[in-house]
Amino acid sequence: MVYTRRMRIRLALAASLATALAGCSSPAETPAPAPAPAAAAPAAARTYLLERVDDAAVVQLYADGFKDLPLNDKRLVYHLTQAAIAGRDIYWDQRYAHGLAMRGVVEQIVTHSAGIDPSTLAEITRYTKLLWLNSGPHNNLTARKFVLACTPEAFAAAAAQAAKNGATFATNAGESLDQMLTRMRPLFFDASVDPMVTQKTPEGGRDILQASANNLYRGVSMADLKGFTERYGLNSRLVKENGRLAEEVYKVGGRYDVQIRAIIGHLEAAQAFATPTMKEALAKLVQWYRTGEDADRKAYDIAWVNDKASPVDTINGFIEVYLDARGVKGSWEALVYYVNRQKTVDIEKLATNAQWFEDRMPWAPEFRKAGVKGITATAIDVVVETGESGPITPVGINLPNDQKVREEHGSKSVSLSNVTEAYDKSTVPEFRKEFAWTPEEAARADKWSAFAGELLTNMHEVIGHASGKNAVADPIKALNPHGSALEEGRADLVGLYFLADPKLAELGILKAEDQAEIVQAEYEAYTKNALVQLRRVRQGTQIEEDHMRNRQMVVRWLMANTKAIETRQRDGKTFYVMVDAKAFREGVGRLLGEVQRIKSTGDAAAARALFEAHGVHFDPKLRDEVVARVERLKLPSYSGFVMPALTAVTDASGAITDVTISYPMDLATQMLAFSKVAAGLK
Repeated sequence: MVYTRRMRIRLALAASLATALAGCSSPAETPAPAPAPAAAAPAAARTYLLERVDDAAVVQLYADGFKDLPLNDKRLVYHLTQAAIAGRDIYWDQRYAHGLAMRGVVEQIVTHSAGIDPSTLAEITRYTKLLWLNSGPHNNLTARKFVLACTPEAFAAAAAQAAKNGATFATNAGESLDQMLTRMRPLFFDASVDPMVTQKTPEGGRDILQASANNLYRGVSMADLKGFTERYGLNSRLVKENGRLAEEVYKVGGRYDVQIRAIIGHLEAAQAFATPTMKEALAKLVQWYRTGEDADRKAYDIAWVNDKASPVDTINGFIEVYLDARGVKGSWEALVYYVNRQKTVDIEKLATNAQWFEDRMPWAPEFRKAGVKGITATAIDVVVETGESGPITPVGINLPNDQKVREEHGSKSVSLSNVTEAYDKSTVPEFRKEFAWTPEEAARADKWSAFAGELLTNMHEVIGHASGKNAVADPIKALNPHGSALEEGRADLVGLYFLADPKLAELGILKAEDQAEIVQAEYEAYTKNALVQLRRVRQGTQIEEDHMRNRQMVVRWLMANTKAIETRQRDGKTFYVMVDAKAFREGVGRLLGEVQRIKSTGDAAAARALFEAHGVHFDPKLRDEVVARVERLKLPSYSGFVMPALTAVTDASGAITDVTISYPMDLATQMLAFSKVAAGLK
């Protein structure tokens, strides 16, 4: 039933930046004051990169068009944003059962820090920022646990000092602060305790559920699921109690009742300012939150797809299944955004011509759709993303995931324009030069990377995910644990294949005289990314994240089966060099035909063989070389975003008369504000 549709494409993975880590240098009762939230500066004078935290970059996101929205749209965005913030802690709990408790401890320390040893405080601050960025103690992309680098004794002393300063710690009944810290010590300091949040191919034949530290299951193994039918597959936690399986449903009166009631309250307030079609969709979303029933989820999906013209929209609910090694349980997320009319023109051209592309897909005719229905495609500017979507964000999304809804009612594709812009503006030239074989290649990347990356994102979402006909009802589930990675690879391949088609120039999406250079720049970038992304997996020899697996699979398959890519050495450095664009596209077409066959027929054995050969394993010596190169340049591995902040202006009666937008320019300011909202729900 559930298909993964999110795109954290090369643009997101390649956004690499360099600044020194902004450490905590002077003890105080609360952290040093952050810059006051600022109105948007002129684009040329803006600060995008805010700081580095280990191998993460922190980037400010801007939403320029918000100030020009009509008042009712601003009110709508405000209430939807409050709903997004209210549900944030659901994802934290889904991601790791101890994540919220760990966050509570370190937030109390960093906000009551007077008298704490400066070096200890700096380390706790560093760790807290990583915890915020990754929504828990496991890296968002590698799935591996990260730990505190100070001693447990220094951490305990810091907590004791914070308590003297007025910090309140959520100890268990009858438990002292020291006892709580002793109980939680392995969570903060032992990397071997719950080492992987999601592990789809654990070594030694271990059970994928028991090898994964996420909180989607409790005490359950894959063997326990034989003969068991889940009624609430997407929106429940599955637990084993007294030898029996039970579903804890995410709904009013069920699991996450407090957060869901708060979400509903804001969604209901938003309806007063929504268009009629959006109001209907929001009402059906509320109904699903109340009942948890799949029929209500489907009704919401249909209403959401049918709302094709609202200038403001939201994605809110239990949606993607990347966190689940089985690919069944949905993680909570929320996005709030408005349409960027200027950038929507080109993406709509792809949607309008989706059938043309479908008819020319390089796969067997029996896997082509006779009629591609209802694709709505827009470029958007995001105001807020929480849960699985933020602070680490995708650049493109295609929903709903329900295959039957997609076939009968269509889908929506969105390209996150301001996110793409922020990635591009925060990328330093050294990154492109370091892994380019020639200066000409680096120059092409400088000239075309933003345009080509956004175009590939659009094709991935609009004509990639929406394409193809399947002979099995739920191919992604049939192909798990490789189903999500295969689907992301399939959408990438569609974009790569049609990037070189003259149809794009005919549609006016690009200029014919530029197309060859754009294609070469994107093929080069995609090729390099398979090498550069290894910097993220700094332990072990396997890739776990689906998007990383898909890109590794595509490039390694092309290296093994075509003459499009060469591995070259120079000055002790390895380069992946795209040498033949024609051969690259021809290979992409052949691989795409096979990937579509695998998906359409649910050929799990072929999917496993494809990824085991090309997408999962890598040479650790090559990884170590790449890590050394990026460390020398101080290039980060991933980026997290500080979102715009909205403030409601009210009259004496409490009615909203305006909504202003500002930019926190500081990760801690925003994360602590979000946590304050969560505390108010309890």
